[in-house]
Amino acid sequence: MGLKDFFAKLTAQPISARYAKLLSGYVPVFTQFGQSVYASDVVQTCIDVIATECSKLEPRHIRTDKEGLINTVPGGINRLLRVAPNELMTTRDFLEKIIWLLYMNYNAFIYPVYDIRTDARGNKFKQFSAFYPLNPNLVEFIQDDSGGIFVRLSFASGDRFTLAYKDLIHLRKKFSVSEVMGGGTNGQPDNDAILSLLDINDTVLQGIGKAIKASLAIKGIVKINTMLDNEKQEAERARFEASLDAAQSGILPLDLKGDFTPIKMDPKLIDKDTMEFLQNKILSYYGVSVPILSGEFTDEEYQAFYEKTLEPLIISLGQAFSKTLFSPREIDVGNEIVFYPQKLLFTNTKNRIAVANILGTRGALTNNELLELFGYPPYAEGGTRYMSLNFADVAIANEYQLSRANMKQGGVDPLAGLEGTLDLPPVDAGSGKTLNGAQVQSLITVVQSVKSGILSKAAATELITSAFGLSKEKAEKILDDAV
Repeated sequence: MGLKDFFAKLTAQPISARYAKLLSGYVPVFTQFGQSVYASDVVQTCIDVIATECSKLEPRHIRTDKEGLINTVPGGINRLLRVAPNELMTTRDFLEKIIWLLYMNYNAFIYPVYDIRTDARGNKFKQFSAFYPLNPNLVEFIQDDSGGIFVRLSFASGDRFTLAYKDLIHLRKKFSVSEVMGGGTNGQPDNDAILSLLDINDTVLQGIGKAIKASLAIKGIVKINTMLDNEKQEAERARFEASLDAAQSGILPLDLKGDFTPIKMDPKLIDKDTMEFLQNKILSYYGVSVPILSGEFTDEEYQAFYEKTLEPLIISLGQAFSKTLFSPREIDVGNEIVFYPQKLLFTNTKNRIAVANILGTRGALTNNELLELFGYPPYAEGGTRYMSLNFADVAIANEYQLSRANMKQGGVDPLAGLEGTLDLPPVDAGSGKTLNGAQVQSLITVVQSVKSGILSKAAATELITSAFGLSKEKAEKILDDAV
């Protein structure tokens, strides 16, 4: 379905429409305004950083079954979300556009184009063909006689369209005073606080510019010790300027008729701390720090940025899309839209190696998924999952421990000699404070690595304390006794 067909679907008007009645008594007519804040380069940079990061998200239609397993659902929604939500945008463009609209208007509307289809069992379902972000300059909430809520959207071109609110994906920022719109009471961006700060910042920047110009404008006064008419004054000025141009040594020659009095300009510029205070106030308003802007951030700084600024947006995107795209019944059986942030969280090599070590050794990732983490292409047999034998299912580990305890009661210990060597805690299946079978095997592997020279004692000590929760003294004693 093309853009023309999309707009044609929006022309249906509700019968006996009237403005929707709100509890607050306000008329629900909202104009999208307040873009004066975007004249600031700092504001634009902050929003651009947020929109760029969000454009890395991977939206997917998933379904969670009764056992809690998550499966990606093949079909039209995933095809649209993966590459091109509409004929004009890629997924990255689409996500970036949504975030910009949200920060510009404190509201973002997306219209999913769909047709009603019937499956083999006679059940009707929506077949989606496109997602379009909208940028109306006037939004009116109206209600028909049956109580249905509709939205009349007016655009800068003069076109006006009306559609059911339940068919719109609606994202809101600072959803507070208004009952249906983000922003202030009238559904507009509530920029009063940031505008006053931007005004101060702009005044400071203009003052710096004027101070620099003033310092370069007037260098001194030439006093001509005689009465000159206008023509002679002009000729004398030209002669003085020629002397300036010719004085490459910095020494200006004058005759007895002229005196040059220099003027010392000392413009007062705002101090560094005040400038940083103003800039940081603007940055904190949008939840962006200086290291995030410069790209020179640590893992902790990016994690703080993600949790404070990006994560609420990611959650809001998933919930808003799921609410509109799926019926209550479809949601009940586990359908939802999730915006996965793995490309945001695992950006540096250290984090990728950690993910590979944690998830890869447990069989949670295929070889191809591990390759994708490091930017390598997949191969034909790469769908296989491998896991370390140092891990065991919890039920199997408990069964192992209980079996060993029963064998010990019968006078047979399958680990006889090892516990004395490793000084392992005694088996106590009920206390929850001892090592299970899988942990015992892992610990034996660590000790053997030290014996064979693969691991140093210091490295093994650190590994035992972090992986098994034992004290450093206990870990060192285990290694000393074993080696």
